[in-house]
Amino acid sequence: MSTPGFIAVTGATGAVGGRVARLLAEQGARLRLVVRDPSRAPELAGAEVARATYDDADALRAAFTGVDAVFFVSAAEHPERIRQHLTAADAIKAAGVDRVVYTSFLGAAEDCTFTLGRHHWITEQRLREHDLAFTFLRDSLYLDFMSFIAGDEGVIRGPAGDGAFAPVARDDVADAAVAVLLGLLSGHGGHEQASYDLTGARLQTFDEIAADLTALAGRPVRYERETIEQAWASREKYGAPDWEVEGWVSSYAAIGAGELAWVSDAVLRLTGHDPLTLRQLVERHPELIAGLRAGGTRT
Repeated sequence: MSTPGFIAVTGATGAVGGRVARLLAEQGARLRLVVRDPSRAPELAGAEVARATYDDADALRAAFTGVDAVFFVSAAEHPERIRQHLTAADAIKAAGVDRVVYTSFLGAAEDCTFTLGRHHWITEQRLREHDLAFTFLRDSLYLDFMSFIAGDEGVIRGPAGDGAFAPVARDDVADAAVAVLLGLLSGHGGHEQASYDLTGARLQTFDEIAADLTALAGRPVRYERETIEQAWASREKYGAPDWEVEGWVSSYAAIGAGELAWVSDAVLRLTGHDPLTLRQLVERHPELIAGLRAGGTRT
């Protein structure tokens, strides 16, 4: 049985966009997968594939033309990320699309500490200006990343102090996005001009995250508090550009400033199930902890 409407899914080769595309396909949705590399697009029955990047306004407009809704996945970290987002937002409007679901960030604001959160705020404003039936999914930091940030030494380092946050699993974000998209297209969801804060079920400090990772990985994991200056210095070994390091460091600083210290029931309200815990997520995706068990991988 097919669902009403025609949905364009951006980032369909990625973690969130790919999950959303597969879940929508299972519901019988008519899909157009908007991807950078069509050879990597998931093979979903009946789905169209359109090649476009957030740098190509014409290709985006063509990819969005004729659809009823766009699932707009935020771009990867990039020095021109704001321009890319605005290009995509303008293409959605130019293509005559009425509805858009955008993956934003928890606490997105003009003056938030996390640099990428400011990017999201600017993107939200452009979508508002276009007078679309928007829904913003304001995701907390991803629970999926917690096992990776411990690095090779099993040490989480950052200037988060004793700040707490409630990271959310990408599976839960995808479930919420599908519920919103199908609700928008059915006309019974009530999701127009709405923002949903997507978080885990409880606040945790990095000390608590480290304790959970210790139990799951079977090796000691600890959290080491840094100053902003120490955080920049400890990341010099990666040779990353300043704009990328600023994103890494400011995400910890935002936690330390208390800007992510709240819990929402939106995952439960939208999906009908509780947010995944780290243990539940690792049971579902054991590959997330494999690197840490073997010795760790990154920042």
